[in-house]
Amino acid sequence: MTNPLVRRLEHYDQVSNEERALLESITTHVISVPAGTDAVRDGDRPSVSTLLLDGHCARYNLTEDGRRRITALHIAGDFVDLHGFILRKMDHSVGALTDCAFACVDHAIVKDITEHHPHITRLFWLSTLVDAAVHRQWLAISHASAAKRAAHLFCELLIRKRTVGLTSGDSYFLPITQADLGDALSISKVHMNRTIKELRAKNLIIWEEDRLTIPDWDAISEFASFDPTYLSLSKEPR
Repeated sequence: MTNPLVRRLEHYDQVSNEERALLESITTHVISVPAGTDAVRDGDRPSVSTLLLDGHCARYNLTEDGRRRITALHIAGDFVDLHGFILRKMDHSVGALTDCAFACVDHAIVKDITEHHPHITRLFWLSTLVDAAVHRQWLAISHASAAKRAAHLFCELLIRKRTVGLTSGDSYFLPITQADLGDALSISKVHMNRTIKELRAKNLIIWEEDRLTIPDWDAISEFASFDPTYLSLSKEPR
């Protein structure tokens, strides 16, 4: 199976055989992080950047009253803290929502890539820019109803998972809880449950056990006003 990082970057631009070999070679130090455990902690000064190879995790901060505010959901192929190479000190945590496998890439290797592999450096840069674009999009639709925001997130996850080969048609594995989704949408677990029921009643999603299916893409994307432009998935020279 192709390395999920390679699959993701190949959606941005052509990746040469030499670059593919390099990317695969830097993601061989793999660690396992069980669900409910932090892979990155607020205040850390990491010496590695962490790539999610398998599982689901979330970037989050804690509010003053101790509530978790999820600001990003990560899937395989995402560098969850590539920006830590430059920022040094982390201002958020990254927690495993399911059992996860991460590749740890030493910052010395990241530095060497920035100095000797400009094309991969640009693709890494684009990856962090898309990460920021996703965050902006979440903010831009924060005024919408919970149902529209949830539908938008389900559309986004389908597109993102498709880029790394984690979909079957318009269906994908989503083994995270409604509480996790509620923390990403800033609503309570009870409100999230009502939101899921609303989307099911409108026949916009089918969520059985850990698999979510979108039965009518045109209907849900229109309902959510979803435009994938912010994911920058057009393949062109970078």
